[in-house]
Amino acid sequence: MSVDASAAPAAPVRLREDVIGGVTTFFTMAYIIVVNPQILSTEGTGMPFAGVLAATVLTAATMTLLMGLYAKIPFAVAPGMGINAFFTYTIVLGQKVPWPVALGIVFWAGVTFLVISVTPIRAQIACAIPPPLRSAAAAGIGVFLTFIGLRNAGLVVASPATFVTVGKVGVPQLLALGGLVVMVAWSRRRSPFALLGGMALVTAAGWLLGLVHAPAHLVSPPDFGAVMFKLDILGALRPALAPALIAILFTDLFDSLSTFVGVAHATGLVDAEGHPRRLSQGLVVDALATLSAGLFGTSSGTAYIESAAGIEAGGRTGRASVVTAACFVPCLFLSPVAAMVPPFATAPVLILVGALMFRSVGKLDLSRLEDAVPAFLTVVLIPLTFSIAQGMLWGFLAHVVLYALAGRRREIQPTMYGIAAVSVVLLVLQSR
Repeated sequence: MSVDASAAPAAPVRLREDVIGGVTTFFTMAYIIVVNPQILSTEGTGMPFAGVLAATVLTAATMTLLMGLYAKIPFAVAPGMGINAFFTYTIVLGQKVPWPVALGIVFWAGVTFLVISVTPIRAQIACAIPPPLRSAAAAGIGVFLTFIGLRNAGLVVASPATFVTVGKVGVPQLLALGGLVVMVAWSRRRSPFALLGGMALVTAAGWLLGLVHAPAHLVSPPDFGAVMFKLDILGALRPALAPALIAILFTDLFDSLSTFVGVAHATGLVDAEGHPRRLSQGLVVDALATLSAGLFGTSSGTAYIESAAGIEAGGRTGRASVVTAACFVPCLFLSPVAAMVPPFATAPVLILVGALMFRSVGKLDLSRLEDAVPAFLTVVLIPLTFSIAQGMLWGFLAHVVLYALAGRRREIQPTMYGIAAVSVVLLVLQSR
């Protein structure tokens, strides 16, 4: 049997490209190692920074590895942006839910997501939710993140007269704005170091100006005992907490579907029928990421759209995800370095990620009131109420009511009536 010599190098070339792609994905999303524990350990939550960092890295490493070995697709997983802010500012600080109970909510959301992912329910829900409401939810979460970023930078402060107002511009605020400019400039050049490098640059500038203090040690053992397996599973089953669970569930579902579909189509990772490759397996891993995040001690995990950078760099198989997972492991020991990053260095990340999520508002057709009002309510209520749940539930309900009044009942999916009914119940429970 003759062998085509020209085909022999294909395997090592493919492996090299997967390694490059996996490393690229890691650097584009490595900011989450600092940003997520900083959000969850915000004063008042009671969650320790080092413990959440260990949970963040463990979730990212194990679930990204599973994405590579089981789903066999080049997508990385980590605690999601937006949902971490909802976990902190709405559930724990806003509703005064103890963080172990909040972790229990994340766990049950993961269990529900897993059930949905292995049954036809997933397709029914995905088809029932109108695309405009999905885009509006993403835009609302973007404004939510941006507001938190502006507040962390000190550019927006509380005001007894107007609720919020412009803060005084000092050195930290200027550093935050400078960091945002750098991140945007590097992102425009498609640099995988845009967000991580921008944070490092602002932190270094803060250290030179005496605003940041270097840690006594650069490395330390991972803190696995602070938050891991400390969730309150039974306490999370209180009916009043159901809206938070539903919000996490739908946000995870929308995030994962939009990420898998959007990235797959943008990078050509689709099958002969134009569907994302191994979507079912990817959604199962995404569900397990939320479930395990609750066990490990962080907000829910999801597939990252930054995976597109690694795919564009050459990572086309599950081996790229294995490489990304391996890159996360050493970060378990970098808690002291991560803890020195100040809020004004992570604020530009929140602002930029918020801006990127807000771009989905461009997909909205607001020419008809029955389309405009539900989308508008979803976008504005998420940041104004500090609750993804409120924005989504009111959007679902308004969509069904206004479409019915406008004589467009046939365009309402049957499942959407059930979702609207559930929304009413959840809104009543949450108002008590």
